Amino acid sequence: MIRTRYTLGLLALLVPALAQAQTPVFSSTTKGTPEIKSIEALGFAPGALLIGDSKGGQVFAIKIESQPAQKWTTTELPRLNEKLAERIGAKADGIEIKKMVVDPQSNLAYIAVRKLSGKKDLILIVDASLKISEMPLENIEYARITLSPDDKASVGLITDVAWSGKSVLVAAQVSKTFKSRVLVAPAPIAADTRGTVFSTKTYHVSHKQWETDAPIRTLMAYKENGKNYVVGAFTCTPIVKYAIDDLKPDARVEGVSVVELGNGNTPLDMFSYEKDGKSYILMSSKRNAKFASKDTGPGNYWTVKVDQGILTENVKINTTAAVRGKETAAITQIVTDYAGVMMMDRLGSDQALVIRETKDGVSLAALPLP
Repeated sequence: MIRTRYTLGLLALLVPALAQAQTPVFSSTTKGTPEIKSIEALGFAPGALLIGDSKGGQVFAIKIESQPAQKWTTTELPRLNEKLAERIGAKADGIEIKKMVVDPQSNLAYIAVRKLSGKKDLILIVDASLKISEMPLENIEYARITLSPDDKASVGLITDVAWSGKSVLVAAQVSKTFKSRVLVAPAPIAADTRGTVFSTKTYHVSHKQWETDAPIRTLMAYKENGKNYVVGAFTCTPIVKYAIDDLKPDARVEGVSVVELGNGNTPLDMFSYEKDGKSYILMSSKRNAKFASKDTGPGNYWTVKVDQGILTENVKINTTAAVRGKETAAITQIVTDYAGVMMMDRLGSDQALVIRETKDGVSLAALPLP
């Protein structure tokens, strides 16, 4: 049995980063049209939309106006592809939905869409009444963060961006040895800035080896005993934490793998939340069709709920980390109501907004947090 030493007193240390004191996001901005070459990742900081641009090797923080929080009373928008495509003058099979995030202040959903004709990337906004609008990306206020490591590696892929409460966190894969990188850009952010880039070395439990190439697929900020961490999940699917305080540029940081959620899976989205006085991580994944599994539900998309207290484990880690199954039944739970979820983000304190596969196609839905 895995140890359950984390008590309610210790869980008080595991509150999501957004509950901590916030540092202002911007120190200065540029007014104009940012040279966004692709939109691969989205995240939010207070008053800012974060855009990960893989082709440009950069992240943009776009200033957004404060709006009152909306209440989602209509819980599902069916045939989402058709509705988004119609808004931009395309057919349903003429777009690709890249990413979806929810503004925690307004509860508006921001969806990155690639228009396949012309390979144009756009951001569409869905409000609580299910009205769809396009976010302007011209004549706006923004700051740019460059992702140029000290070893001059080029950025090939940005997989996720997040806000820690005092910095922007970026997961990326680059062209050189130690390909898996994380960038930390401390706030307040200047109009044009560069953060600290570090390489990750991670024990992949299902592979039984240390690895440096595979990128973090989804990440979140985490604080424990006054120290700041990045928590990330990788394909095949370990959850890992990295200490990020006092990092030097291009440092190599060894992660702490705390649980393995299943071989042959790629994590898609992850966030933390509280329910009934406890903290949890909710993570959605896509299963490789070659890896049959009877315990994750129908289809290739599934979601797992993990007791966040596992992040404090300091004995059964890395080579001895627990693997999802009987050993972790008390702390990992497949959420059957989230079967088919392809993308998700927290919506207020008791819901998640998801994009999911249904028998009628792809829909946008507001689901209760498990």
